This record gives sequence, structure tokens and C-alpha cells, in this order.
Amino acid sequence: MGTTTRKLLAVSTVVLACVPLTAAATNTSTLQRDVNALYATGATGVLAEVSGTARARAGAVPWDAKHRIASTTKAFVATVVLQLAGEGKIGLDDEVDQWLPGLVAANGNDGKKITVRQLLGHKSGLPDYLDDHPLEKATTPEEFRRERFRAYRPEQLVAMALQHPPVFQPEEDKWAYSNTNYVLAEMIIEQATGAPWQQAVHERIVEPLGLKDTILTGTSAYLPSPRLAPHKRLQPGGPQVDVSTYVAGHGDASIISTTSDVNRFFRALLGGRLLKPAQLAEMQKTTPAEQYKPVWDEPGYGLGLMKRTTSCGEVVWFHGGGFLNAITDNAVTADGHHAVTVLIASAVEPGQVPIAQYKASAALIDHALCGDR
Repeated sequence: MGTTTRKLLAVSTVVLACVPLTAAATNTSTLQRDVNALYATGATGVLAEVSGTARARAGAVPWDAKHRIASTTKAFVATVVLQLAGEGKIGLDDEVDQWLPGLVAANGNDGKKITVRQLLGHKSGLPDYLDDHPLEKATTPEEFRRERFRAYRPEQLVAMALQHPPVFQPEEDKWAYSNTNYVLAEMIIEQATGAPWQQAVHERIVEPLGLKDTILTGTSAYLPSPRLAPHKRLQPGGPQVDVSTYVAGHGDASIISTTSDVNRFFRALLGGRLLKPAQLAEMQKTTPAEQYKPVWDEPGYGLGLMKRTTSCGEVVWFHGGGFLNAITDNAVTADGHHAVTVLIASAVEPGQVPIAQYKASAALIDHALCGDR
């Protein structure tokens, strides 16, 4: 989401294999068929896992691949903010300026007018810092390699965004995805807890759920093995560049995880293990997200959590992510009983959006969550 409209690519060597995890009901042949269909849209690797049931892969992606889950990070960060809200340590209607005095105050952007709730729901109107980020703008291998180890403080990312006027004023009750919102959310977590936001996510989510393959990177640029190693053509006709190594240490898009751990997180979230009922209900109050209609039916964005309607008429919850040719897609049923996560390495050309891959992934998820129940 937001960054899920960024592109992707990886390596060669074709592997087609489906492994049942238990004797549960999901049709593994259907899962493999859908993975193969997704792979055929122009991906170089696909890995899908249905929680506790089956997993399948095609192309150059190892089993249990660690990968950057990009904007799926936002669901973790929003969960921590809502936990703190449930404990009375943060108010969802607190003004941003209350927590970060004077930080959001340039070119018509005003932290006195924006609430924590609006940050989590992308209703702040703040510009997206990613539009000005040097790594996102790199068009040659040399530019990418020069920028990939450069770490930015959150204040620097916010300053990139504040070079521009608001997309809209927060009182207009509009919606526009902006990664800047979650950089500010991480800073508010740190103000409320007195510790790094990564520590809060680890202590409140990763450790209690036993997410043994989920890593909060800080300023480390490297993916551990086994890993997805996406490649990307930075300009039309340019060489393929390994884009798996870069610094991404912020609350909008930096967590490294696996398909299994992402499924476990979403099942715990919707199953009521991470939030009190009142806070989960707040998270699920959605605004229509019209820009995603080409892929999903009735998409809506809540507080760090999205919803859509499946082909069998069931509402499911998710938060995907994608950056530098590594896409994470996922969904979980409203009761938290069933979840599926899909990892995609895309081969679309620069400037293209992998719509065919998103649609194929949506079909895979529908079949996984609807087909056998």
C-alpha cells in the first residue's frame, strides 16, 4: 500500500514445488496452480503460505525466505500505538504537536491541526517523504550504491516531506497515503515509551508471539539468509541491479520477516491477542481507499489495517507492502482463524506498476481463504 505500488524483480532458476504443512483442508494443488499463475505474470519468484496448511513456491525464492515486508511494517507500528492508547499513554485525538512540538510546521503543514488518529489513518494530508528520497530516485547502479548505506534520522525524512504544501488540510476529512505519517508515529512511540520504537515492537509483538524470524533492522543494510534477493532495472534498458542491500530503519517500512511470521502476526491481531476490543474496533474503522479498486473489491483503510471483500463475499483484513521489487501481500479472516501471505519478486519495467501481479495475488488469496470453507 502506498509503497506497494513500487515495482520489483529478482533472479532466475525455476523451482515449482508445493509442500503441505499439515493435513488441513487447503487444496495444495490449487495453491500451487495459483502460485504458478502469479509467477507467469512476470515475477521471478513467488512464495505463498496458508497458515498451518500449505505453502508453495515458483522461481528463485528459497523456502522460509527472509524479506523486507515494507509497508506491512505499518500494521505492527499502529498496533503498538493502539496498545499505548489502550493503556492511557497516548490519546488517538492528541495533536501531533503535543508530542513533537514544532516539528511539523512548514509550507502550510501544521502539527497543531493533525491528530495521532489521522496519522495512523493517512488522513493528515502530509506529503510523502518518499517522493524526495534519494534512494527512491536513483536511476543508475552508481546512484543506488552511493545511497544504499546512508541512514537518515526521522527528522530528516519529515523535513523532506515538509518541503511541499499539504495534499489537503486535515480538517477536510480526506484520505491520501503518506509514509511520512508513520515516521511521525514511530517518533511518538519513542516519546511515550522513552525507548526506540523497535524496542516497543519487539517487546510488545515480536517476543510475545514468538516471531523468531522477524527482525527490526535499525541502521543495518543487510538481509540475513535464506533471503529474497530482488533485482531491479533502475531505468529502461539499464542493467539489472541487486537492490536487496540498503538501510531502511523506520516505522513506515523497515521490518524483515517471513511468510510464516506475518501470518502469525495477523492471526494474533484479528484473534484479539494484541489489542483490547475497543482498540481493535478503532483499528477497523475504515475510510474508502478508492485508488486500490483496480485490485481489490471495496477496499478501505483503517488505522494501519486495510479491509477488502473476497470473491466469496467475506471481509478480510490485511496490510501489504512493496519497495524495490519485493512485494508482500497478505490477508486474514475477521476471526483470525485463517491467514495467507504471499511474497513476490517482480520483473516489471521501470515506471510500471505490477497490477497483473497484484490481481493474481488477490485471486490466490481469495482461493486460499474461500475455496475450502
